[in-house]
Amino acid sequence: MACDGIALLLWQMNQAVNITFPHNIRLTVKREDLLHPHISGNKFRKLKYNILRAKEEGRTTLLTFGGAFSNHIAATAAAGKEYGFEAVGIIRGEELVDKIVDNPTLAFAESCGMKFKFVSREQYRDKTDVAFIAALREEFGDFYLVPEGGTNALAVKGCEEILSAGDEQFTHVCCAVGTGGTISGLINSAGAGQRVLGFPALKGAALQEEIAIFAKNANWELVEEYHFGGYGKVTGELIAFMNDFFVETGILLDPVYTGKLFFGVIDMINKGIFPENSDILLIHTGGLQGIAGMNRELMRKKLPIIKT
Repeated sequence: MACDGIALLLWQMNQAVNITFPHNIRLTVKREDLLHPHISGNKFRKLKYNILRAKEEGRTTLLTFGGAFSNHIAATAAAGKEYGFEAVGIIRGEELVDKIVDNPTLAFAESCGMKFKFVSREQYRDKTDVAFIAALREEFGDFYLVPEGGTNALAVKGCEEILSAGDEQFTHVCCAVGTGGTISGLINSAGAGQRVLGFPALKGAALQEEIAIFAKNANWELVEEYHFGGYGKVTGELIAFMNDFFVETGILLDPVYTGKLFFGVIDMINKGIFPENSDILLIHTGGLQGIAGMNRELMRKKLPIIKT
């Protein structure tokens, strides 16, 4: 995973889509979802320097944590396959052990060679506990630990590279927020006068403190009105918006992160919250692999599905 190769990939694949609104407000979508077919968007950024560090340390196994439909689990499994690592996923939910074939995310991760350890939700809460990590090392050897969601200092370093010199024109930079790593990188690399807005996918999460660990500037805020009930939850209104957006622009959004981000930004524009002449950059962080799992759930409930 040479740095030069990564830089070339970004140069070739990163595309922008511009959308103009009334009051001379412009949206530009940075297509981070196009960086890699399976190590998508912010996961590519977060894993980049962690994989380089794992190589430097001579590690041969990546171990990480995630839920049943985790973008991070899918991306880590794909990265392990592509860059020559064994991959281990500690999965929240013991009941999933015999349901891999019915879960698109886990089935994909397994097809990449990822090994799973399914733990109870109570055990999963110990994912940062020293004794729990030591027990995992006894079981899986001297692995390189990637935190849940991929967020650590090296991940933030990778996310700082999302913005480039050509992005200095934007007045606002907007992204979805999960564990806080992506927005922290954007905060650190944003230019003077730019405002970074984060749209959390989680309801009531203590994200301010998490972001403050890595963020070096005070040029940001969280917009917490667009979580649609919490992590992984959707409504008919959100699905309809995503489908309409796809028909109008050709851009797929995911239901957990980017769908809520784009809905929120456009709703704020329509409500007059952004000033006239705002030039807004939306970061499409990928996560499209989660659509298949969400559509299975929507079909089970006999609800409209996400168009692809």
